[in-house]
Amino acid sequence: MNRATLRRDVASTARRLAAEGLLIGSAGNVSARCGDVIAVTATGVTLAECDVDDVTEVDRFGEVMAGTRAPTSELGLHLGVYETFDTAAVVHTHAPFSTAVACLDGLAVLPVLHYQQLVLGGDIPIVPYAPFGSDELAAGVVEALRGRQATLMANHGSVAVGTDLEAALQNVMLLEWLAELYQRTRSMGRPRALTPDQQSATIIQAVALQYGTRKDVP
Repeated sequence: MNRATLRRDVASTARRLAAEGLLIGSAGNVSARCGDVIAVTATGVTLAECDVDDVTEVDRFGEVMAGTRAPTSELGLHLGVYETFDTAAVVHTHAPFSTAVACLDGLAVLPVLHYQQLVLGGDIPIVPYAPFGSDELAAGVVEALRGRQATLMANHGSVAVGTDLEAALQNVMLLEWLAELYQRTRSMGRPRALTPDQQSATIIQAVALQYGTRKDVP
């Protein structure tokens, strides 16, 4: 990721998430990393109108390097993810279906109803509730993301990571679609989750067919 465009790309991603209906007002945040520099949306920003001046650069310890606005209150969550994983982007939303699923009493994970969820790593953990901006929440998200590209936070929202901002955005949009699928299925009856064997067979098939990659006609 190019540092010269880092803040611009973070702002653009925030606006796109808002346009997709996954962010409302200042509820959510976006960041991207280039080396030891992290660009993150500032606190209190209306994300649908986010521009370069609404994005702050910090180092891996959270010290401001560029920008005039204080970073998001969820900065610790973003820093914890970057400290633990080799990822380049983090998005956090209050997307409606994802948040609704995260509010279901007794649900610990979003089960795999559709094979597309395997792109995110399988069932999606729901991090136990902790106040926003807290070290407890940040630690819970980091733990839930082990082996996953996304997670849900109880009574709060969703988080996704990616190799770049576009990948993180696509992952959080996929999670929202899967959360909507789960809710629609539950409204009709008991959801039928894919078994571990079915999931393994799907992964083998995806590798064999190079699923998701563009191929020319022979």
